[in-house]
Amino acid sequence: MKKRIAILGSTGSIGKQALEVAELHREVFSIEVLTAQDNADLLIDQAIRFRPREVVIGNEALYAKVFSALNPFSIHVHSGAAALVSVVELDTVDIVLTAMVGYAGLLPTIHAIKAGKNIALANKETLVVAGELITKLAEEHGVHIYPVDSEHSAIFQCLTGESENPVEKIILTASGGPFRGKDRTFLSSVTKAQALKHPNWVMGAKITIDSATLMNKGLEVIEAKWLFDLTGRQIEVVVHPQSIIHSMVQFRDGSIKAQMGLPDMKLPIQYALHYPYRLQSDFPRLDFMDYPALTFEKPDMDTFRNLALAYAAMEKGGNAACILNAANEIAVDAFLKDKIGFLDISDVIIECAAKVTFIANPTYSDYVETNEATRRFASEMIQVKV
Repeated sequence: MKKRIAILGSTGSIGKQALEVAELHREVFSIEVLTAQDNADLLIDQAIRFRPREVVIGNEALYAKVFSALNPFSIHVHSGAAALVSVVELDTVDIVLTAMVGYAGLLPTIHAIKAGKNIALANKETLVVAGELITKLAEEHGVHIYPVDSEHSAIFQCLTGESENPVEKIILTASGGPFRGKDRTFLSSVTKAQALKHPNWVMGAKITIDSATLMNKGLEVIEAKWLFDLTGRQIEVVVHPQSIIHSMVQFRDGSIKAQMGLPDMKLPIQYALHYPYRLQSDFPRLDFMDYPALTFEKPDMDTFRNLALAYAAMEKGGNAACILNAANEIAVDAFLKDKIGFLDISDVIIECAAKVTFIANPTYSDYVETNEATRRFASEMIQVKV
């Protein structure tokens, strides 16, 4: 039987590449649900091409447009946040790919887990914000979470077959982003256009800025803690500019396993969607002669403060990472709108961490309130700066 997939965020970078994978393997995958927030035109094109049973457009103002375009194809069209959490519970869905950006992915993931759906997780913020809650729910409902991020997929692949062997540490690799080696003087005047030019990966705007600030790596550190049940001392970050080694695992005997390949998100997407089987692909192959030198550096956490802030939030626990994530989302959005400078992103996060109420043992409602309070406070800060 085909594996029936719901793609949350089908018009984003991960969603589009997931559909490429599905098209390459139509005999294996069936697209049951597609969702998008605002990109109605692309959502309509995708739905006509893949003929899902259900489509959700988050922006309710665009419902009539999407409904009119898809009605002739007998595709059910819905809109709004309530529809988003309902479609993941459908009996016709086997696995949910959460490719939405940011905090918005949390509630649909919770509903999908409670409905017993396995998760292909590309929305790292879900575990950053509420890792303890999500991992407990997954255990209670017998749900598997398959990582889609290239780094976490690499760790996951390295751990396959090693269940009896304790992990000494994992090593997450980072490209260093477009500003690797630059100092704070240089960073004080960088533009949005410069920050959006990632040297190795093609990604959405928000994650590309996070990569430039090293916040993306910080979020991955927190995500890794929950995915692989690790402590902060067991998670190391190494800058690897070539992005060929996607991450590594060191075992207690000192041996290290690495997963390698060209920078291409379709491979970890495909692996997560069809685990434990590897599908044949025509993806470009790595030729070591094209990469005669693989290099490694320590991350500069004094200049790129967001990585250090993420480690600190992880160690503090409670709702600290929720505050970190919400402040970062507001700050990155402001930077993309030319309201604040590149270095101001860290300043906003630091101020929010100091001022928003810390909760040691948060419930789901606490996460919701923390997210909302942090966004309000960060937005007010940015208004003052402007």
